[in-house]
Amino acid sequence: MEDSLRNKKISWIINIGLVSNLLLAIAKTTAGILGHSAALLADGINSTSDVVYYIFAKIFIGMSQKPADKEHPYGHKQFESIATIVIGAFIITTAIAVLWDAINKTFDYFVGNSDNLATGGYTLYIALISVVVKIVLAKISFGVAKKVNNSTVMAIAYDHRNDIISSLMAVIGIVMGRFGYYWVDPLAGALVALIILRTGISIINSSSQELMLTTPDDKIADQLKGIILRIPEVKEIEMIKATMHGPFMVINLIIGLDGAISVREGDAIATQVENALYKANEYIKEVHIHYHPAK
Repeated sequence: MEDSLRNKKISWIINIGLVSNLLLAIAKTTAGILGHSAALLADGINSTSDVVYYIFAKIFIGMSQKPADKEHPYGHKQFESIATIVIGAFIITTAIAVLWDAINKTFDYFVGNSDNLATGGYTLYIALISVVVKIVLAKISFGVAKKVNNSTVMAIAYDHRNDIISSLMAVIGIVMGRFGYYWVDPLAGALVALIILRTGISIINSSSQELMLTTPDDKIADQLKGIILRIPEVKEIEMIKATMHGPFMVINLIIGLDGAISVREGDAIATQVENALYKANEYIKEVHIHYHPAK
């Protein structure tokens, strides 16, 4: 995929997420307050946080799309990882705030300080609408994330999935509250917070690995080895290292060739290996090859 098309798809996902979360945040927060639903209010606070981190993600993604320069020869794609960490941090902060509020409301209920107001009927419809919207957004986002190999879009997709669970929890809390089980609503809010917290920690962990130039998993390394060894002139692979630069990889290789060939022939084989790797994986940014006589 061309870089310009990839950038457009990433920006599109962020923009539709920003607009949809803004509308949902207003609807859910307002309905949660007026309708006395802690779970829907927690879901609304989550959507409000989403709006904030979408703005930050939009800024960092814009910075990541700058072309390579003298100081950044591999480009600025690691800003994508930074954007993902920012998203993870906002998710964790929101989860802690929502969890604390839900615990307080649950405590108030059991000590008799709660008003035990029934939730408004419209809160259920708002929660159900949120579920439908988030199902559509999650499906679209997961599809685009796989196509563009972008950790920020993948984090957004997982957040949409969590929002589905959050809204379903809100539905359960609202329905049970209308039958007199008022304690279920804040408990649902607490469960929502724990789900959000788990996702935030996972997102930060994954993107931190990218910023530390972690090597790809063994599956990718084995795929690269298979591609190289299909070239008959390559007798062995003594070393293969791949480091991540945002979504892209830089490959360093040491291969063994027939000791009787000329330098020119060795260079031609190295070029063949390089082209094979570029063809096999569009996210390989550079390949550095050292070759010497095979043992």
